[in-house]
Amino acid sequence: MTRPRNDNFLRALLREPTDYTPLWLMRQAGRYLPEYCQTRKRAGSFLSLCKSPALACEVTLQPLARYELDAAILFSDILTIPDAMGLGLAFTEGEGPKFERPLREEWAIRDLAVPDPYDHLRYVIDAVSEIRRALDNSVPLIGFSGSPYTLACYMIEGGSSTEFRHLKSMLYARPDLLHHILGVTAKSVTAYLNAQVEAGAQALMIFDSWGGSLSHAAYREFSLAYLRQIVEGLVREKDGERIPVIVFTKGGGLWLEDIAASGCDAVGLDWTIDIGDARRRVGDRVALQGNLDPAVLFASPEVVANEACKVLDSFGVGDTGHVFNLGHGISQYTPPESVTALVEAVHGYRRRMR
Repeated sequence: MTRPRNDNFLRALLREPTDYTPLWLMRQAGRYLPEYCQTRKRAGSFLSLCKSPALACEVTLQPLARYELDAAILFSDILTIPDAMGLGLAFTEGEGPKFERPLREEWAIRDLAVPDPYDHLRYVIDAVSEIRRALDNSVPLIGFSGSPYTLACYMIEGGSSTEFRHLKSMLYARPDLLHHILGVTAKSVTAYLNAQVEAGAQALMIFDSWGGSLSHAAYREFSLAYLRQIVEGLVREKDGERIPVIVFTKGGGLWLEDIAASGCDAVGLDWTIDIGDARRRVGDRVALQGNLDPAVLFASPEVVANEACKVLDSFGVGDTGHVFNLGHGISQYTPPESVTALVEAVHGYRRRMR
């Protein structure tokens, strides 16, 4: 395997010199793009779109046809693993994901098993292979998964939540049961990500979207410990090339040093932390990814460019080890032209400074 023709994203993750600050966006293939909405309508449902390798490949490539992005990310969903575990995933329009059989009973928790990614998640692995072929070694492909804690939030609550009442009741009343769920899920995530690498993913990202909902002590016990376990079990090299790993905990600024020490190559930052301060805290241990507030993209192109430059200035102009991204996923209400302004500002900034 040779590096892609544009390997700035991989070089930044490995803290190697880059031609400019590379950029990609969380949820860059999504509802803010009219072409995505057309493809999703053709698919019939979000889950049908995810489970069709051909359509997943199509929407993965759509933002790269519009914008000069430096990486593609597999189009899928973090809830594919619990769906493969038999929890009965469905997406209801306007309500988000729902599980028919959430984990509430001890017998169901004890019966939880690691799904075979080449069997129950074959459609994802096939999508990775198809996307790699379609990219034709132009830019790197990112594979991903949700973190065990974040997946457990949905698996126990049965869907989206703001207070995580069922999960936190289990965390304090029956931590043994929660640890069992997290342990099985961590093994599942490890196998799933390694299968994505085998199929062609050139970097990996773990989304700990709800880790910030935990207390200081609980984060270390119920989220970070399992993130470390996964990172330790991942394939980190294939065909002579390093497979970088990014860990992103939304609301995780309090634990930045601990995340950086997890064994990952890069830490994703949300928009609530100054990236310059984050860099001073972690030094040269890891690269950093982020961290523009996604709401900035609702503003004028001039404001978008100005706010992007503030992030670049804070990190350090011309320095390596920075992948520009949003602090969370792009909103479905984002004007597509705002992304054009963002890409042009980020890619052109170092050149203008020279």
